[in-house]
This record gives sequence, structure tokens and C-alpha cells, in this order.
Amino acid sequence: MSDRTSTHCPYCALQCATLLAPGPAGTLTVEPDPDFPVNQGGLCQKGWTAPALLTTPDRLRTPLLRGPGGRQWVTDWDTALDTVAERLRAIRERYGPDAVAVFGGGGLTNEKAYLLGKFARLALGTSQIDYNGRFCMSSAAAAATAAFGTDRGLPFPVTDLAASDAVLLAGANPAETMPPLMRHLTRAALVVVDPRRTRTAAQAALHLQPVPGTDLALFLGLFHLAVADGHLDRTYVDTRTRGFEDAWGRAVTWWPERVERVTGVPVADQYRAVRLLGGAERAHLLTGRGVEQHTKGTDTAAAVINLALALGLPGRPGSGYGALTGQGNGQGGREHGQKADQLPGYRRITDPAARAHTAAVWGVDPDTLPGPGRSAYALLDALGTENGPRALLVLGSNPVVSAPRSARVTARLAALDLLVVADFVPSETAALAHVVLPVTQWAEEEGTTTSLEGRVLRRRRALTPPPGVRTDLELLHGLAVRLGQPADRWPTDPRAVFEELRAASRDGTADYAGVSYERLDRGEALHWPCPADADLSSAPDRSPESPEPPEPHGSSGPPHLHPGTPRLFLDRFDHPDGRARFAEVEHRDPADVPSPAYPLYATTGRVLAQYQSGAQTRRVPELNQAAPEAFVQIHPDTAARAGVTEGALAAVRSARGTTVARVRLDGTLRPDTVFLPFHYGGRGRANLLTGDALDPRSGMPEFKVSAVRVEPLTGPRAEQT
Repeated sequence: MSDRTSTHCPYCALQCATLLAPGPAGTLTVEPDPDFPVNQGGLCQKGWTAPALLTTPDRLRTPLLRGPGGRQWVTDWDTALDTVAERLRAIRERYGPDAVAVFGGGGLTNEKAYLLGKFARLALGTSQIDYNGRFCMSSAAAAATAAFGTDRGLPFPVTDLAASDAVLLAGANPAETMPPLMRHLTRAALVVVDPRRTRTAAQAALHLQPVPGTDLALFLGLFHLAVADGHLDRTYVDTRTRGFEDAWGRAVTWWPERVERVTGVPVADQYRAVRLLGGAERAHLLTGRGVEQHTKGTDTAAAVINLALALGLPGRPGSGYGALTGQGNGQGGREHGQKADQLPGYRRITDPAARAHTAAVWGVDPDTLPGPGRSAYALLDALGTENGPRALLVLGSNPVVSAPRSARVTARLAALDLLVVADFVPSETAALAHVVLPVTQWAEEEGTTTSLEGRVLRRRRALTPPPGVRTDLELLHGLAVRLGQPADRWPTDPRAVFEELRAASRDGTADYAGVSYERLDRGEALHWPCPADADLSSAPDRSPESPEPPEPHGSSGPPHLHPGTPRLFLDRFDHPDGRARFAEVEHRDPADVPSPAYPLYATTGRVLAQYQSGAQTRRVPELNQAAPEAFVQIHPDTAARAGVTEGALAAVRSARGTTVARVRLDGTLRPDTVFLPFHYGGRGRANLLTGDALDPRSGMPEFKVSAVRVEPLTGPRAEQT
């Protein structure tokens, strides 16, 4: 039908293809696109209900200014932007450029993420920019970059999983977080590593249920068994890798009985897992947040990669290692400059050649570009302090709910001289802002996103935004011009921004130079790196590997156009010598371990009906009815000892704070572990419990392990906790 708009779901990194059609009274109806190979005509509950968010009654439709009494008042765009620009100038003049900061999001389109990084470094001149993807993919990205030289969530198409004989899912629950992915996992024998018996674990051939925080010990042990039990691919290790002996020197002491004592995973299950993977002709190892959100998350992801390398999987057709990216544009969002240490195209901000290339595209002197800034939590923790930023601009994030040690982050936001939040709804973070700017949503805008498999996708507009709402690109343009920037440096047309992004990423690791709106609109399946053709590229300094034949979906285009690279590493890894690196890693305890005062492990995660901080999904009636409030999942025996009962409210306390949640008994849970979803605000915030210990390499907070106790919630005082 000609009135249908082809676009993609706004939620997770699968980016399921959808068809939007006009409905009654300006609404939209949604159908899955049956021709898109990733979701194959399927959608999850969130995808089916996505259009309902566009008509939420409390949608922001006009800018808000906080008055002297603390109340937010309606204003117009010119007044709001003038106020922001004036206060930013004053703060910069008094405290310097790093006194202003920017916090972005993994849900922003590629165009927004790119222009936001440019805005921070040129219009503000600040090094203080990071984004909420630091809380999602940073550990897996650091481990993959060290091992392979390049980080792409899945270095192969999602559809490769459908032919796999065995798949290990470590710390991932796609049956709830990205249900259409499960369509590609029906053939494989699933090995699931998770402290909880999730919906995914219930479908597994084998469920390994380690003590929270011991995944690294488990994978050292599985690596040990892969070698000792005869599954080492010696030819692959000798010809395609480096560092095996040093990595093996660590794993050799992790014999199965020691692993069982530390992790609780039976020896027999360890052997079975290795034999399922080692005996498979095609196998994949996939990690999720459960592996990565630890103070040793990078090392744990590296330990999974070590096992994959020992089995000879990465870069082998039909096999491999990958990380299941979480947010909708979690892949593209970390490639184009909104991270503290990166410039567009995955370029390092400390690399003189990268700085020179980016500065040339931007038309500035490389020496004017700031250096690396603080990573996400360090940035939030410094807000309003003597040496920290005094102003913060937030786009596409809700750190009051999503950041660790939530009470402290909330206090730091409240200490700012200026907090500006651009959002679609009045989130918990927007409620604290001095200025709130209403922006468009997914179905009202054009742009691109990049899925977990590195495929660049078109987002298309199906609705005209309501009056009073602007795009993020228009917002950044308006502020940049008021801050003295030339107007033509800040395009508001997404296509024009993408053309600039192509040039900025050219010859970088994430090379988009050969991607264009025209090719995407023709239906081509383009995975980066996709270098430019001869007309666009003068002298590329990076030779792309020979791509695989194109997938059935889409065409490879004319012969002179690069068809993209759906499968990385088939011939060589992205290190100068072409070899992957084993990592020398060792297990260590989490930062927060149980004690007599806090005897239980608390771990956090997602549920099917909600998404991220819940600011959007909690406003969709169908989703909120399915998962209306915070809950704590607890083993019946543990609940009995704690004095809490099914359906009652309980106080879950850590050394940082207290969360109030409804009790749900679950006999499949480990007795030493409780689980809380992190989608809820107010006193139901799971991140009131989490701490501020960070992975030293990735800056990832330890969301997945907090020492807690559970108590009944009784009396007026407890009710106010």
C-alpha cells in the first residue's frame, strides 16, 4: 500500500522493520515487515504498541523554564534557547569550557549522535561529553577492540545464527529483551549462563547458573576444559591468533572442581557445555549485559572471547563471537563522536591523524579540538562540584533512573547551575531541569540507525510533528548559532548531516562513506565498513576485506559501489598483523560482596513489557498493565527467612540506599540472589541500590552485583523510605 511508511521499531538494537499506516484521529497502526530478515515478520509487545506512545497525554509540546520558585513554566522556543545560550556563555566565561557538559543517548539517530559530538567540541569547546551507552556496551566494546581490532556488536548477520549447531548466551535474556531474535535460535542447542532461570534459560539445552559476579571464573574454567578435553583448534590458534600461552597460563589453574567451588556450576555441566560447543560444526558465543556490567566486565567479555578463539570460531564462516547490543542505536550511537574518547568513524580522539581528518571535515584547526573527557558515571558524579561541570545538556537519556547510585546522581544534577533536558515526555530527569525542550519522536523524523549487526537502516517520517515540537538537529542549530557559530556549520536536514558524517567517517574503522540515503532507500543491505566508491574517495588508507556475497534481502548495487561487509574477519583481524589477541585475565571478587548486614546478591535487568528507564513504555497502557510496578524476585526459602510474603511490599536495602518493591516468589532463583527490574522511577528505582565502582578499562558500573538485605515494609516510616 502506498500510504504505508517503511521504518524500524524505536526500541532495541534488533531494529525490527515495521510498516506504519495512518489510523483514526491522527494515530498510526503498525505491522511487521515480513521481508526484513532480522525479525521475519515478528514483533515483540513493545514493537506492536510503539505508536501508542506518540499520543501519550503528557507529551511535551512546548518549552519549559524553571521560575524563581522552582516551578516549571511554559515559554516559547526563542526565549528558551536565548536563556540557555546566555547562561552557557556566562558559565563558560567564569569557569572555562569544561564547566559545560553534554550527556547523550544510545537511542539517538546516527545524525543526532554525530552532530551532538560536533556541538560539544566546537560550539561549546568542551571535552565533557559522554552518553548512556557507557552503561550498556562499553565493556564488550573494549574487549572486542583489544581482541579483534574492531568492535561491531555482531561481526556477522543475525541470520547466521539460524544455521548454528550450538549457541552460548552469557548474561543475555533475548526471549524477553529482544524476542524476535529467538526465531534464529530454534535449531541450535542453547547453553545459557545466567544466575536466573529466565525465559531464555527455560528454552536452553543446558542452563549454567553461577553465583553473581563469578562469570569470569566460569569462563576461565571453560577455556581450561576446551584445551584439556581436546577441543583446542591448534591450527587456528597458531595461524590466526597471538597470546595463547599467556592466556592459558591463567586458565590452567582453573580446573573444574575449583570452578565449581567458586561459581556453584557443577563439574558435569562444565564438561557438557564445552562438549556441546566444541563438538558443533557451527557455533556462536554471545554476551549480554549480565557479563559486561561488572567492575571486571571487560575481562569477563575477554574470557568469553578467549574461549571462542580456542575453539576457532571468530572469523570462521557460520561461527563466531558477538555481543548483543542493547539500545536501539547502541551500535551507531557509539561510533560517531558522543563518547568522551572518540571522534566520528570510531576514531580515537587522542590520535593526531584522526584529529586532523575530523578537523578538516569541520573546517577548524585540529589544535582547537579538546581532548578526552570523563566517562559517563565519572561525568555525572562530578556535576556541580568544585572542579566539575556547572551546566549539563541531556539528550535522549534519563540518568535519574538509569545511572548507578541513583540518589547521588540525582543530588549532583540538582546541584547544577543549569540543567537542560531535551525529551519527548516529562521524565524524572526533565522534572529537575531548569530548561526543558520538547523534541520529536521516532515516527516524526528522518535519519539512520545502525543495528547490532552493523547494518545501517533508514528511519522514515510517517507523521508531521505537532506544533511547538522541534527536532534535535534544529535544537542544536539554534543553540550553536546563538553561541556564535556560523549557521551553515549546523545543518538541520538529516540527509545533509549524514553526508557530512560520511566524510567524517571515511577510512575510519566504522567507515560509512559508501552508504547513502539513496542506496538505503533502494533496499540495499549495507553493513559497515562500507568504503566510498572511486568518485567519493581520493586515497583511502585502509583496505577493506573482501566482502561475502550479498544477503538475499537487498542488492549489492552497481559494480563500482562497495557492497558493505556483512561478515568481518573472514581473512584477517583488524590488527596490523591480521591476528586476533588472546587476553591474559584473572578472576577477582566484585566490588560489593555479601556480609552479615547485607547477605544477598541483588542483580538487575529488563522485563518483556518495559524498556530502559521506562520513561516511554510506562506511558503505554498495554505495557504498563503487563508490568505496572517495581518488584523483587526472591526464592521462597529466602523470603521466609526475611519475613516477606508473595504480593507484599518489601524494602530492599544496600549500603547506598533502599528500593521498595512488590515481592514475587520464584523457586527457580538461587537462594542467595534477588532480582529487580530497572525500569521504574521514584522509590522503585533499582539503581538506588547499585554502587559507583567502575571497570577500570571501560568505565562500566557494576550494575549486576549489589549486596543487599530484604525486609518487610511496615509502618508509616517504612512506607516513606
